[in-house]
Amino acid sequence: MLNKNEIISIIVMTLILAFAFSIKNFSLKSLSITGLAILLIFSINIFAKKIAAYYFESEIEMKIWSIKRYGLFGAHSKGFFHPNREFKHPLMTGAFLPIITAAFSWGYVVWMACFNFDVKAKTYRTAKRHGFYSFSEMTESHIGFIAAAGILANLVFSIIGYFAGWELFSKLNIYYAFFNMIPLSDLDGNKIYFGEIILWSFLAVITLLGLAYVFVVI
Repeated sequence: MLNKNEIISIIVMTLILAFAFSIKNFSLKSLSITGLAILLIFSINIFAKKIAAYYFESEIEMKIWSIKRYGLFGAHSKGFFHPNREFKHPLMTGAFLPIITAAFSWGYVVWMACFNFDVKAKTYRTAKRHGFYSFSEMTESHIGFIAAAGILANLVFSIIGYFAGWELFSKLNIYYAFFNMIPLSDLDGNKIYFGEIILWSFLAVITLLGLAYVFVVI
């Protein structure tokens, strides 16, 4: 289910995030335990989305979140702020932001939204199930449901981790869900927001409640 590029991306981001979270109390034990938790969190999120994609007769490919276009204002803006300006090479934001946020906060705040995905409908399967011309492209709603499957899985496993006594795993699941719910660029939150805004609102409330519980109780 995972190709070579996906496996490499997961390993790279696991190491980056494990190091970022271990800055304030660095030790090999802390690095390894945090790395294991993050690897499991990535795996849960990704496999949930791949299963959801399979249900919609499609396939997804995970990749490190990169930004190619930049700009802050409207279409008539000029220079740096023009919305269609592009970097010469895509900026690998998903890899840089965790390091930057961890460095400036000394490990107390680590940006965790580091992956996005491309989705492609399996035309030969959709043709068989829905009729050759009735369903061939993925809608924003379908993509939103796929992205939401990963968020929901992380929220469920945060509860499992809590009752299993693994508080670090529980907290990191919540953090991961929170950062990925931000409707920004090509992150999961943006896909859910524009695909199923009611679902986004529901997941956002649950995620914020979980985040509040983490800060108050755990």
